[in-house]
Amino acid sequence: MGRIVAFDAGKKRVGIAVTDREKIIANGLTTLAVNEVLPFLSDYTLKEPVELFVLGFARQTNGDESESMKYIRPFAQSLKNKFPNIPIEWMDERFTSQIAFKSMIDGGLKKKARSDKAMIDKVSATIILQSYLESKIR
Repeated sequence: MGRIVAFDAGKKRVGIAVTDREKIIANGLTTLAVNEVLPFLSDYTLKEPVELFVLGFARQTNGDESESMKYIRPFAQSLKNKFPNIPIEWMDERFTSQIAFKSMIDGGLKKKARSDKAMIDKVSATIILQSYLESKIR
């Protein structure tokens, strides 16, 4: 049994979140440039067992696939190629950036910290992962 790792993938950056070992709570891990993710995960999976990847599936408000999927699908394929034994599941990521921004405000972060797109990506990945965990409890 290993951790679950979630991604909020974009054109330039990828927010990464991970569960605790009991798979109860999602925690923001980091935000990396797209080209840094696979080397990071290679190192990470040597230290921590990972049983599942969860990727945010970008949708428009009407439910149609978002334009962002043209960046996310190749990222998902690179994960499959590099880590063929770790399955991938998709989680709807609609509104995660807005929820992340609001949670940063509610958490008392100053305006400068809230404008940090890397922070928003990491918090978004955390929200995707926590949503995934909660969907499995129901």
